[in-house]
Amino acid sequence: MVTIAESDMQSSTQPESIAALAAEAKNNPVAFGRLYNLYVQPVYRYLYSRIGSVHEAEDLTSQTFIAAYEALPRYHERGHFAAWLFRIARSKLMDHFRKSRFEVGLDAAERSVEEGDTLGRLIQDEELSHLKFLIQGLHANEQDLIKLRYVADLSFAEMGELLGKREDSVRKSVNRLMARLRSQME
Repeated sequence: MVTIAESDMQSSTQPESIAALAAEAKNNPVAFGRLYNLYVQPVYRYLYSRIGSVHEAEDLTSQTFIAAYEALPRYHERGHFAAWLFRIARSKLMDHFRKSRFEVGLDAAERSVEEGDTLGRLIQDEELSHLKFLIQGLHANEQDLIKLRYVADLSFAEMGELLGKREDSVRKSVNRLMARLRSQME
């Protein structure tokens, strides 16, 4: 798609400019390209964290943006564009799961440890393994909260819009969930 300068992306990440960019994108494919550039990585990371396959995550990311582009004329600014976009991504993901009946854990969201400190890497691997075990024991909706917040990097307001809940309710749920995981890690 269209690549824009990083300074343009930073200035257009404010909610007011996202709304203006979404309105402009209804009549201008270049503006949709800017929205694509802003959201392609978070959407891809979220989808990849759920299915663990590069190819399938790329495919679902494409499907998400194609569906968003086609639905854009019907889009009405009611809050956060990201919530609307992630609602489409989740819908594509659910369609994928209905077809394949498959989901992976958080292995896809792992971050690598710097080389060099073998003992530190071993300890971190053990902690990460324990954390994955704890997260896999959570309900699906709790796992989704973690993935939306820490993999897709959505704000609490965007998560609230996406999930149909108030921002402070989502924030409290995530904070309680993280406190519970921290206590279980100790």
